[in-house]
Amino acid sequence: MICGETTTIRQAGRTTGRFGRTAGSRRACAVALAGVVAACLSVPVAYAFDGSTQQLQPYETQPMTPPANVPLAPTVRPVDEAFRTGAQALRAGQTAKGIDALGYAASQGHAMAQWKLGRIYADGDGVKRDDAKAFDYFSKIANTHAEDYPGTAQSRFVANAFVALGSYYLVGIPSAGVKRDASRARDMFSYAASYFGDADAQYQLGKLYLEGVGGPRDARNAGRWLTLASQKGQFEAQARLGQLLFRGDEGVPRQAARGLMWLTLARDAAVRPEDKWVVALHEEAFADATPDEREKALLYLETWLKTAKR
Repeated sequence: MICGETTTIRQAGRTTGRFGRTAGSRRACAVALAGVVAACLSVPVAYAFDGSTQQLQPYETQPMTPPANVPLAPTVRPVDEAFRTGAQALRAGQTAKGIDALGYAASQGHAMAQWKLGRIYADGDGVKRDDAKAFDYFSKIANTHAEDYPGTAQSRFVANAFVALGSYYLVGIPSAGVKRDASRARDMFSYAASYFGDADAQYQLGKLYLEGVGGPRDARNAGRWLTLASQKGQFEAQARLGQLLFRGDEGVPRQAARGLMWLTLARDAAVRPEDKWVVALHEEAFADATPDEREKALLYLETWLKTAKR
């Protein structure tokens, strides 16, 4: 039977309509014709929801794979998931669960988990303070990640681990067998200050040079490190540098107005109870400054603030 004929025929005792076929016959014919055409042309045929056929385009028959230049989502490692779980638990006040998850991540070498646990035990944050455990975690970071590329998010925590170790070497930890070693402390601060450019390490190193701890006293070298830290907004360094410049020292000529400027910046940032020494240094310098020095300090301060906002 040819689908195009329009003669009247009888099928199952019924007469077809004016176009020569019943609706059911026409649909059957269309489906058969579609199958023949598809077979002849080797074009894939798909059925729509209403049962009709539709021709697939070539791109619709290809595997659904992304282009080579589209990056795939990174696989989430179990150790990363453990760190996130631990951090979330701590924020929710679930200290035991958080420490347990972080402990697993730390045991797998996760630097962020090691740092977090080090800070928890060093500060006694939700747990009994344990300097021995904190020292151990910070040491693992320093031993494994000392050569991490500076400027990355993780490198900031590595630098902080070096600063923490330096602070421990200044006082020692008898329970952990860590003896007081100021020279070693200076080495820790020096590495974080020079390699990672860490402002806290630069402040601590400048302070040691200024006080002659862990090596010879060197006010000029102290001023250099304190300046680097001060330019990054480290307010304790600003206070020390301000006092150094206001008074002057060996190898450091007196610059009262500029010193008062740094002291003013430091005072504005000193908001904790333990920062009273910063406020005291500023009040002392301000009282000793001449009107001309105060006026110049204000001009220096205005210039600094304009530059810092850029």
